[in-house]
Amino acid sequence: MVILMVILMVNMTMADPAILLIHGSAHGAWCWRDLLPELERRGLKARALDLPSHGESLTDYTEVTLERYRDAILADIAKHGGPVVLVGHSAGGYPITAVAETAPEKIASLVYLCAYVPQDGMSLADMRRRATEHPVLDLIERTDDGRAFRFKADTGIKALYHDCPDEVADFAKAHLGPQAIAPQETPLHITEASTDLPRHYVICDNDRVIPPEEQRKMSQGWPEGHVHHLPSGHSPFLAMPKRLADLLIGIVRQR
Repeated sequence: MVILMVILMVNMTMADPAILLIHGSAHGAWCWRDLLPELERRGLKARALDLPSHGESLTDYTEVTLERYRDAILADIAKHGGPVVLVGHSAGGYPITAVAETAPEKIASLVYLCAYVPQDGMSLADMRRRATEHPVLDLIERTDDGRAFRFKADTGIKALYHDCPDEVADFAKAHLGPQAIAPQETPLHITEASTDLPRHYVICDNDRVIPPEEQRKMSQGWPEGHVHHLPSGHSPFLAMPKRLADLLIGIVRQR
């Protein structure tokens, strides 16, 4: 009995933390549909969250703030327990960092998947404006009220999903929604609370939304083994979910 208890305690100690997937602009938890089963097949616990005003959330985009994004993630972690590996795609880099700044003890590691890594005192929009290249501006259009944007049905969709099967691109196009501008105009104060956590960056080498060169700049100087590459466009969770799952399991189990 004592031996069995010791084995159980060791197994609990060695158990992989759960992965919480946070989507980017205009997306929702739906975008992880092909990745989640691949992670589960590899023995990882993973889940995805709709940020406020996205996916099945009924919040209007006019009510969205970066703080509400952060609080939604914190509420999910409180509900399911932690710490978690927090994966943020694209604009999702901002809310996952906001969570880490508020409650670093709830985070096992941060994974930036072709995502913005916030710079101190800068908003996501500031970073986009500072970039040498910012092709996304040609891919989006504002809503009539000027408080949100959408990806254009032609150039936007092509840039997001150019390396995805047609069925997958059609699925994604049917689910895209508006993206509130206010959260992306909100700066973050960055401290050691987030930067001292284990952080990984996944550069997507064929990205047509956030140029790979900008991704390399954001991950410059990170520790060896913490910057990874995929030969993917901006949506590797749909273009190559198996390869992304293999990469994530390596990150989760890196000690």
